[in-house]
Amino acid sequence: MRIRLAVPSKGRLQEQCFDWFAERGVTLARSGSGREYAGQVDGFDGLDLQLLSAGEIPRELAAGRIHFGVTGLDLVHEKIPAHSSAVEVIAPMGFGHADLILAVPRAWVDCDSLDDFDAIAAQFRARHGFRLRIATKYHVIVRDYLARAGIADYQLVDSQGATEGTVRNQTAEAIADITSSGETLAANHLKIIGDAPILASQATLFAAKSANWTGLDALRSRFLAQLGA
Repeated sequence: MRIRLAVPSKGRLQEQCFDWFAERGVTLARSGSGREYAGQVDGFDGLDLQLLSAGEIPRELAAGRIHFGVTGLDLVHEKIPAHSSAVEVIAPMGFGHADLILAVPRAWVDCDSLDDFDAIAAQFRARHGFRLRIATKYHVIVRDYLARAGIADYQLVDSQGATEGTVRNQTAEAIADITSSGETLAANHLKIIGDAPILASQATLFAAKSANWTGLDALRSRFLAQLGA
């Protein structure tokens, strides 16, 4: 039996992931020409590397087809129902930081808090006859967040890209999206509301609770000890 580890298959996230493991004595690399989605490992026996998109890794963790996976905290919270019973957080990795935020037009000068947003949403529905639209791809997280705040007069509009432009294009009145610098929000005349982000995300090493760990206890302990996790 061997441990299966999945990491992002490309981009800056993969580079930072490789660096993080290398600092702990585990060298990860692509196999062959570098265009293949197969990986190799040096520095730790008994570990197999899979290269998957960051969005696929939560699905594979939830299904127990991999033992460990690196992906964003936001993706796990969004894609895995009851995620706390499906995966275990092993280590926040200190890169890939991004905040999931709620943003409204900067022209809404009287909207700075969730209470303000709740009042505006109720007024919007009374005036227009339909609920205020929030563009997002994080339906599960945003719905839970607004429910906890007692906000109900809204509808979620699916957006898989260029979410910040939906307000200007009049397909939504507000957005809930990931931001790191805030520059795109500012360029689209949006402002963040609320005292804290909906979710502060970063790249995280997770373990799958439903994976087959039979006979792997010693190997798992040795791997985590080497990582300092």
